Amino acid sequence: MVGFGWGCWRQGLVMARTHHYPSDLTDAEWAQIEPELPAPSKDGRHEAHPRREIVNAILYVARNSCSWRALPSDFPPWETVYGFFRRWRKDGTAVRINADLRRKVRLFEGRDPEPSAGVVDSQSVKGAPTVGRDSRGYDAGKKVNGRKRFVAVDTLGLLLAVLVRPASVQDRDGGRPLLVDLYFDCPSTRYVFADGGFAGGFVDWAGTVLRTTVDIVRKPAGQRGFSPLPKRWVVERTLAWVTSWRRLARDYERRPDSSESFVYWAMIGIMARRLARHHEADDDRFCKGDRELPGAKTINI
Repeated sequence: MVGFGWGCWRQGLVMARTHHYPSDLTDAEWAQIEPELPAPSKDGRHEAHPRREIVNAILYVARNSCSWRALPSDFPPWETVYGFFRRWRKDGTAVRINADLRRKVRLFEGRDPEPSAGVVDSQSVKGAPTVGRDSRGYDAGKKVNGRKRFVAVDTLGLLLAVLVRPASVQDRDGGRPLLVDLYFDCPSTRYVFADGGFAGGFVDWAGTVLRTTVDIVRKPAGQRGFSPLPKRWVVERTLAWVTSWRRLARDYERRPDSSESFVYWAMIGIMARRLARHHEADDDRFCKGDRELPGAKTINI
């Protein structure tokens, strides 16, 4: 079926889309995200397009890696979608939604809402021509010309913080501002696992300045070939989740903070789907007669 087209948006008509994309949120997934969005502003004119369509459009760009101007015509105008993306990037909305959904996932997994340990790593990605000279560099070790993502995740692989720098930045140099962000955003996280690229003065600095223990996980002596290392494999899996979203397979953003925002939106989509599946599983268990559900009181029938 075909959508109703861009002309309807231009005429101010708000109509439901008849064509749906794989990146669109289900009702259960939208129910996880909607309460976390900021309330619409009461100043000026009312928003002409549903918030759900705005979020669907952002996730479409992140999942399929199209340019903003190439958004399908049955989404709101690309200027409107990008305007919300930019606004939510500036006010930290994506960061807050990620944090709130992460707490919910951790509770469903039987963990404390705030993590006490994390894992940090970096990922060098090629930069598109849209990446300016002032924010790109060359990673001689990975032979990559572009940018480097520094990420911190909890032991479930859920995103805690992300920082984008030129690919020429060394791990120990990019890791410092990342741990500072982690210190303020997740003050309970005081034990961090990292690879050998973060060894040296970075470990002493983290312990002295931030009171954070950095445990360097090294390859066993004589190891040949690939073998997942304890704790470190968690962050590698998260990076694989993120790069499966095509917008993040390379770095296309003119601004590093836009690149960071897309990482948060990718994780928001991943966690919303996971939470929706948790709720669907709970509903199935309830219908089959299970009496005790996570976070619920025992029901006597």
